[in-house]
Amino acid sequence: MLAAIAIGLAVSAAVAAPPYPITPQQRSTAQQVAQAGVPLAELAPNAPERYTVKRGDTLWDISALYLKRPWRWPELWGMNLQQIRNPHLIYPGQVLVLTRVGDRAVLQLASDEPPTLKLSPRVRAERIDDGGIPALPPGAIEPFLTDVEVVDEQAHQRAPRIVAGPEARVLLGPGDRAYARGQVGPSAALSGDALEASRERPRLLAIYRNATALKDPETSEVLGYEAMAVGRAQLVRSERNGEGPDGQPALVPATVDILTAREEVRIGDRLLPPTARESRAYVPHAPGQPVQGQIVKVHGDAVRFAGQNQVVVLNRGREHGLEVGHVLALLKARTQVTDKTDDARPSLLLPGERNGLMMVFRTFDRVAYALVLQITDGVQIGDRFVNP
Repeated sequence: MLAAIAIGLAVSAAVAAPPYPITPQQRSTAQQVAQAGVPLAELAPNAPERYTVKRGDTLWDISALYLKRPWRWPELWGMNLQQIRNPHLIYPGQVLVLTRVGDRAVLQLASDEPPTLKLSPRVRAERIDDGGIPALPPGAIEPFLTDVEVVDEQAHQRAPRIVAGPEARVLLGPGDRAYARGQVGPSAALSGDALEASRERPRLLAIYRNATALKDPETSEVLGYEAMAVGRAQLVRSERNGEGPDGQPALVPATVDILTAREEVRIGDRLLPPTARESRAYVPHAPGQPVQGQIVKVHGDAVRFAGQNQVVVLNRGREHGLEVGHVLALLKARTQVTDKTDDARPSLLLPGERNGLMMVFRTFDRVAYALVLQITDGVQIGDRFVNP
């Protein structure tokens, strides 16, 4: 992507750039194009001669200013290979200059120097990052990076669950103590799925609402169960087998303290390990093999159609070759109509026309999450996607 256009050469030496995944194929493309620039036919019709990067820009937005097909960022990167040190860093204040020579174009930084900032004595609060603009709108995908987990049916059924609260309450919140049960029974030994606390290291758990089945639109096959995190808890005491007042075997549930909650925690909510934060380095590229599938789910309360910067679930995942950064074309669902101009009233199947683009930002075995980046009309369950 344009992450490649211009890289800030003045990043502090104290800040180490993470190892973003630049594939040999992408680097080879850049090296080839660097020798001659990019054909004018690949440029967007209104590609600006100069553009100053602003806060709030995303790399996808800027790439779309210059290329008809924004995911072909290695070609734009190759336009200025000598200036680039890390193709994933571009900063507010940098000026991009487009030069046309014959039937080719070259994109360069107006200066190798970083933007000059005039400072004055005052208290400042800054985020601890390198200041580079993101590839995708952070607010649109953040919840799906840390608060969503897709598990298979067995993992869903075996996940520990909250079974009781203080004073017989059924709704709980931060600061409340609750009791949870894993896979231990009053007449069974502790299993590997039991909730066991550790003295050396506090065990944190994510609290998930009962998972929703994700079904393939065509086959109705369950592809996985989507669990949405509603809070976090800490395991205080392990569950165990005990003895009741009557001397009979009794189960003593685990004790958990609720640390955070976006909404009320309920009896029956499940507990799973917290989702590890994944890399946010998205390298937009077309799949290397033919891909096609359908939309499984559109996210949002009572939302039927997805628009720009909304998240959809796909019925393809890692098992089908999908990976983070894949750009896919959206197609409208094929519709069946009656030809009223023919007395025989034959049935016609209208083809699904191209409707927009989306980028995969998280993958699981059989499903993936994608952000709608460009759209002509709304996207709904059952709509198809193919290579761009």
